[in-house]
Amino acid sequence: MSGHSKWATIKHKKGALDAKRGKIFTRLIREISMAAKSGGDPDKNPRLRKAISDAKAENMPADNIKRAVQRGTGELPGATYEEFMLEGYGPGGVAVLVELSTDNRNRTVSEVRHIFTKHSGNLGEAGSVNWMFHKKGDITLPKAAAKEDDLMNIVLEAGAEDMREDGDNWEVLTDPHAFEPVLEALKKANLQPTTAEVAMIPQNYIKLEGPTAMQMIRLVEALDEQDDVQHVYSNFDVDQKLLEEVAS
Repeated sequence: MSGHSKWATIKHKKGALDAKRGKIFTRLIREISMAAKSGGDPDKNPRLRKAISDAKAENMPADNIKRAVQRGTGELPGATYEEFMLEGYGPGGVAVLVELSTDNRNRTVSEVRHIFTKHSGNLGEAGSVNWMFHKKGDITLPKAAAKEDDLMNIVLEAGAEDMREDGDNWEVLTDPHAFEPVLEALKKANLQPTTAEVAMIPQNYIKLEGPTAMQMIRLVEALDEQDDVQHVYSNFDVDQKLLEEVAS
């Protein structure tokens, strides 16, 4: 797992995201609307199905979900959002991918560039770091949830590519098309993932320590708080103890 994956898992467990529920709703509503552009029927649109599932998991009211879908399909008026990715480097030369959804590209790029600069990073050209990542289904579960052999049998039979150990968690990786079947298999086995998403997974990691690690954590936090940022992916890794200290 990258440092950012660990960070997301720790924040989830500590409930640190509860204080930012308005930000979470904004992010989910945009994802639902963007997904609905490809069709408003979740049974025929996997991305929309996942977005609605995530929204329900955050207790978003059904009316909010319905309106977000209708804005995406054009049934209701609303802002037109553009999706794009920015690439850059963080402290210590780590690679950073920022997934954005905005109605004003120039403003968003300017704000994200400022965040990188403020936290000892810099934006790169398109293609500068994207090649270091591959798109995978990424599911994490606490080790206490299942024995290794039992969990491995469940996920591999459902189509997972790999399962690996990371601290207190199991991390399951899938091809994007196998993500939903693996997630469904876990739910049928009464196993509840801590996190589950189709994400950009680094092929290799760079270990950061000391002040450089703290700078990188602050960069990720600042990017997460920017209104147009949907996801941040990076190939940094830091000690879990440091992440837990920061999250607390």
